[in-house]
Amino acid sequence: MQIYDVNITELIPYAKNPRKNDAAVDATAASIKEFGFKVPIVIDRNNVIVAGHTRLKAASRLGLKTVPCVIADDLSDEQIKAFRLADNKTAELACWDLQLLGEELAEITDIDMSLFAFDPDKLQADNEWFKDREQEGKSHEDGNEEYNNFVDKFEQKKTTDDCYTPAIVYNAISGWVQNEYNVNPATFIRPFYPGGDYTNEKYPPGCIVMDNPPFSILAEIVRFYTERNIRFFLFAPSLTIFSSSSSSCAVVVGAPVTYENGAVVATSFITNLEDGKRFRSAPDLYEAVKAADEENRKQNRTELPKYSYPDYVVTAAGLQYLSKHGVQFSASLSETERISALDMQKEYGKAIFGNGYLISEQKAAEKAAAEKAAAEKAAAEKAAAEKATAYKWDLSEREKEIVRRLSNSN
Repeated sequence: MQIYDVNITELIPYAKNPRKNDAAVDATAASIKEFGFKVPIVIDRNNVIVAGHTRLKAASRLGLKTVPCVIADDLSDEQIKAFRLADNKTAELACWDLQLLGEELAEITDIDMSLFAFDPDKLQADNEWFKDREQEGKSHEDGNEEYNNFVDKFEQKKTTDDCYTPAIVYNAISGWVQNEYNVNPATFIRPFYPGGDYTNEKYPPGCIVMDNPPFSILAEIVRFYTERNIRFFLFAPSLTIFSSSSSSCAVVVGAPVTYENGAVVATSFITNLEDGKRFRSAPDLYEAVKAADEENRKQNRTELPKYSYPDYVVTAAGLQYLSKHGVQFSASLSETERISALDMQKEYGKAIFGNGYLISEQKAAEKAAAEKAAAEKAAAEKAAAEKATAYKWDLSEREKEIVRRLSNSN
């Protein structure tokens, strides 16, 4: 990407720009003054602005003569129109984690962040507005089908923040918790539901929070319960679980859970029901969750039948498999006879997709050997690919010293 310095008098604001940006000019100018012009303006071949109208106004206010620009000469006219809208719209799909934002702002002591419109009260209101629109579907405008169709393209995919755990999966997990820790399921509470506020929930003495919280604020939730000595067993994303479990025990299982919105997440758990453990595996919990998830998926989908054929039948799909894994197999005209279906299939109104061939006994034996060779090659190729992409990290001397210290302390 090449960046050009362009005289601001040569830049042409897009005449039909639907974005009203006057309220953002002061903050943008303050940002440019403090940090420099770090985000170039995007223009087309004719110097018409595609993205960066606010930055141009801010540059004019600061008295700049030239500004950095990128020419979007790889986009069609329609793509430029779409990008001009998308560049603005996608920013609206995010909101702030106010706690983390507060921590970041507290660490900035020498720069006045209010110059960049960081008003805590306004941020809180903006977050509530975002959540209301997300939950109530108010991003659409009545009677504006063209706008609504465009907005739909940028709707965020739902995650476990947006959904509830299927009952069959929850029951399997709660049953394991009950047996593993010898606790009464009557003490389980679930504060994470649409419209719920876990910080204002009433937590009876001795209760256990057994629920699937929003993963995006999991560390904040764990901290909240830990500080208040509230027992919990919480769902967590498996691969990043250690980021949220520093003060608790990570029960790492990585079992796939298909949540009610269709998101499939490798799920583990964080708990303070374990005494003194930093982490542990739980094979029986993995099996329980996996079985429950499979049953849930089975209940909510139509199973497609799977067909297998005798060695005397050759299908195009079977030959594709042999070719893919480098195995030769052929048959002559005299050794084959084309069929559209086996007699047994005809009784059920079924057929071989795309037709097939019956082959001789000798060719059937060759085919079986070819399929075995292909399967062995497939397994070897998979193992080789995994080995080729694997990288083994080594411990530094500092880390080895930590290991020795930990070993000597026990």
